[in-house]
Amino acid sequence: MTKPLFEQQFSRRTMLRSSLLLGAGLAVGSAAGCATPTGTPGPTTVSLALNRSLVSLDNKLNQFDAAVTVQRGVRQALTEIDQTLRPRLVLADQFKLTSPTQWYVHLRPGVRYSDGSPVQVEDIATALKMYSEVDGSFVAGFFPEFPTVEKIDETSLTLNTERPLPVLDYLMSNILITPATKNAPEELQSGVGTGPYVVTESNRGAGTYTLVRNDKYWGTPTHVESVRVRFMPDETSRVVALRSGEIDVIDSITPDSADQLAGLSGVSIDRVDGVRLNQLFFNFRKPPNHPLADARVRRALTYAIDGPSLTDHVLQGSASTPRGIIPQTLDGAIETGEYTYDPQRARAQLDALGVRDLNLKIIWESGEFAADTDIMESVVQMLGAVGVQARLQQFEPGGDISQWRQGKGGDWDVLGNGYPSPTGLALTIMQGMYAGTAEKEKTRDTYHGYIFPEITAIITEASEEPDPTRRNTLLADAQRRIWDTCPMLWSFVPKAVLARRNRIDGIALRPTNSYDLTAVSLHI
Repeated sequence: MTKPLFEQQFSRRTMLRSSLLLGAGLAVGSAAGCATPTGTPGPTTVSLALNRSLVSLDNKLNQFDAAVTVQRGVRQALTEIDQTLRPRLVLADQFKLTSPTQWYVHLRPGVRYSDGSPVQVEDIATALKMYSEVDGSFVAGFFPEFPTVEKIDETSLTLNTERPLPVLDYLMSNILITPATKNAPEELQSGVGTGPYVVTESNRGAGTYTLVRNDKYWGTPTHVESVRVRFMPDETSRVVALRSGEIDVIDSITPDSADQLAGLSGVSIDRVDGVRLNQLFFNFRKPPNHPLADARVRRALTYAIDGPSLTDHVLQGSASTPRGIIPQTLDGAIETGEYTYDPQRARAQLDALGVRDLNLKIIWESGEFAADTDIMESVVQMLGAVGVQARLQQFEPGGDISQWRQGKGGDWDVLGNGYPSPTGLALTIMQGMYAGTAEKEKTRDTYHGYIFPEITAIITEASEEPDPTRRNTLLADAQRRIWDTCPMLWSFVPKAVLARRNRIDGIALRPTNSYDLTAVSLHI
């Protein structure tokens, strides 16, 4: 009988250690032989290796956590969410609520794009329009409605909404500003921004970018002259590249890799409690007669998953299982229940519901979370132990999984996915995941078909409530109702983890698994 993957820790760790030693020797040898485009970074360059391909320096459709660091090195928003998960002014020097449906915004004096042109009120209006019009927008899901812009003068405006939106200062941190004439309702591959860096080279297919210090940057000049971004999906390759000095910073690594690197001279590991929800989410686009359309069946399946073994052995304590439908670290989150491992109960309940010979297709994209393949293969074994057959379909980064997520590419039953909380608010992630409507579903902009009108109504009411206490009361009610619908087979909240060479300083890793490139410096 094959052992579950979470019982094979020694072999996995030994294999990684061997790869590190062999790979480091090869990397050092090749670096010593000659300088190449992928050799060690120069004394004024920082080299980043991402586990997922950065297909755009714009975030309309793609905002996985680590991408935020690079994207905001080129483009900025009126506000940003800081290390304490609170909004901080960036392109605006005033952002204040003047009435329940209106915010006053004043643009910071002297802010200019990398081409020397000033930021204009029209750029804000166009950015909001482009984010609202792009098909399959990731950011749009966070907004109950997009505000309209009313120009006061060349540097002042109001953001107006039909209904109250008391957290708009948080939400606007997701709207990156581009000159109106150079924006479009699509992902932007290059272009002009207000950030501390400009793009000098880009290859979307390869996921490689070179950023160089913006000499016209309106803020404090960066300490680092250039940033080189590379896509390295294989974790062992990333670890070896860091160890050899070819790469300065890597993120989203497994505990095995972190443990191996922690004892090395010249390498540091940074960790912080994260706010990303990684989940195995059910497909809510199933017809009414499908077993997964029944919440009782979904709940019965959750009993088959040994969450503690996955978090303790596969993830080795680098993640926690939330006692609810969102991370408990978010402002407004409550405990609604916890996943229970009871395979006998799972089989008994499935039998009582007449569910036999159930076959499930589980899909995910490589690199969606650390140890993704180990987790998925273990889940298949756990489901098999209660008589449920499951098969896996893994998508490579940059593939067409987005079409599948929207129900346009093919059918599936469970999706392995990560959902960020870029504002640190329970309201934002709930708006994006659980406030689906029939109107949104027409364009496949719900979260995998999750539509419960009574839940959406409560979340919408909470989004309009100016009183934080009353807002959290409404959100608590919605969270309890969502838990009862059993939207996920299992979920976990990973710590944000990165490894860096000690020549890199100033990285203040945020719970959003990102950091401010302007603060990064080099020990030369």
